[in-house]
Amino acid sequence: MNYSDETAEEMARLQDEIDAEGLWDLDAQVDVAMEALRCPPDDAMPDHLSGGEKRRVALCQLLLQAPDMLLLDEPTNHLDAETIAWLQRHLIDYKGTCLIVTHDRYFLDEITGWILELDRGRGIPYEGNYSSWLEQKAKRLEQEAREDKARQKTLSRELEWIRQSPKARQAKSKARIKAYDELASKSEREKLGRAQIIIPNGPRLGSKVIEAEGLTKAYGDKVLIEDLSFSLPPGGIVGVIGPNGAGKTTLFRMLTGQEQPDSGTVSYGDTVKLSYVDQTRDALDPEKTVWEEISDGLDVIQLGDVEMNSRAYCSAFNFKGSDQQKKVGLLSGGERNRVHMAKLLRSGGNVLLLDEPTNDLDVETLSALEDALEDFAGCAVIISHDRFFLDRLCTHILAFEGEGHVEWFEGNFAAYEEDKIRRLGPDAVEPKRVKYKKFTR
Repeated sequence: MNYSDETAEEMARLQDEIDAEGLWDLDAQVDVAMEALRCPPDDAMPDHLSGGEKRRVALCQLLLQAPDMLLLDEPTNHLDAETIAWLQRHLIDYKGTCLIVTHDRYFLDEITGWILELDRGRGIPYEGNYSSWLEQKAKRLEQEAREDKARQKTLSRELEWIRQSPKARQAKSKARIKAYDELASKSEREKLGRAQIIIPNGPRLGSKVIEAEGLTKAYGDKVLIEDLSFSLPPGGIVGVIGPNGAGKTTLFRMLTGQEQPDSGTVSYGDTVKLSYVDQTRDALDPEKTVWEEISDGLDVIQLGDVEMNSRAYCSAFNFKGSDQQKKVGLLSGGERNRVHMAKLLRSGGNVLLLDEPTNDLDVETLSALEDALEDFAGCAVIISHDRFFLDRLCTHILAFEGEGHVEWFEGNFAAYEEDKIRRLGPDAVEPKRVKYKKFTR
């Protein structure tokens, strides 16, 4: 090898470049990012990946490139709660500028220095994080002559919740179970004055709602769920969490009877009426307008014990004016989500099964949905990765922790995370690729 002055200079230049770019441990950086984002196996072919897997691989590639400016469009979609927390920490330490389109409110609260709100064709900048935006927006709405009282109420209720201490938030979740009888006696007419979204009360629930005993389910040689038992109390709101592919939707399919467990039983109370809002939204007719799809063409619809103008009901899901005449086939993912929810929520079930209801929803519709669920005299089992949603609403958590184990926990998401660290140590909340227990006969 020629150790001339020229090669020594070239080696020094290359070393400086490697130092500047932090490339000495590039393989380790790739491994950490792929593990944290729960990317598919290293040898997986891109053509065979799902939409969610492709998004995670693309996000991993972008973060490793480390450009001066990151433009991220809904980066938390298809990510589970622990992966979102990792991405949040990564972006807080990121040396470049980040411009992010997102409706994840904890994410906004932790990492943003400015928020640009797009409202009725205007871009309104606010300095500060999500909590600061709530306060500034509440003041702005107070000053507007055309202020919408229902939207103001939603903002102030959320602001009241976000100011509470974590212990106060957890106490509120437990109080919901105790307040079930009071909720059940409330009529929709009382709710109508202050809520944007109304979920009509179904039949009154008895002491037994859903009981699972020893549920086990495997696909091929992978055990998704092993020996799961739980009992859902009246008034309970259960957050179902875990990585994509862990078995959350499979659990819903067993609860609705679309699939049978390999062993174990699911039983229901006598008055239980299920309403299931799934991820696919395939049942929507692309040729109908938004109003026709939601209202079935009726000018007045029945919501529990109150009648409501169908166009006002559509407006409650943020379809106002000409938006109601849009063809369903031309809607965005978030708009289809809202149409699907509006249809299913008026059906009068007393146990709601919601599969990723928060995906693609704007912040105001999310807040309105949370308010409606708080006022709902029934139970809800909700697959979600939105930590704000899980913390604000959940009385219980069903957590898919890997290798077939599903943890049933009483409390909200923040309390569950504390318990998981206590049980399994601090590393337990760091995201890792999904591990499946091998099925043996």
